[in-house]
Amino acid sequence: MKMQSKSHGVVHWKLQRISAIAMIPLVIWFISSLTFSLINSYEQSVAWLQNPLNATGLVLLFGTLYFHAASGLQVVIEDYVHNEGLKIMSIILIKLLSILLGVLSILCVLKIYL
Repeated sequence: MKMQSKSHGVVHWKLQRISAIAMIPLVIWFISSLTFSLINSYEQSVAWLQNPLNATGLVLLFGTLYFHAASGLQVVIEDYVHNEGLKIMSIILIKLLSILLGVLSILCVLKIYL
């Protein structure tokens, strides 16, 4: 039993690191793109988002961002919340909230893209 939970912890740790590494180029791309959007008009910014590569980049950024945030918050809750019921409810709430926000963010991108 301990081996399984230890193995799960290693997988969780690796996924969190992989998502952090994946976010580095995505955040750099997003910040440079955001700077570009701020100096252009609204129409040019919408046209930028209607580019398939830019829409794909934003979808990847949102998916990775919410996954990484949920994973990090789960670790904090597991480490510092000692009431088992509160711990489980908090983790479930964080996962549901991250899924909801991720889906809503991706739908917003797709609405502009399409």
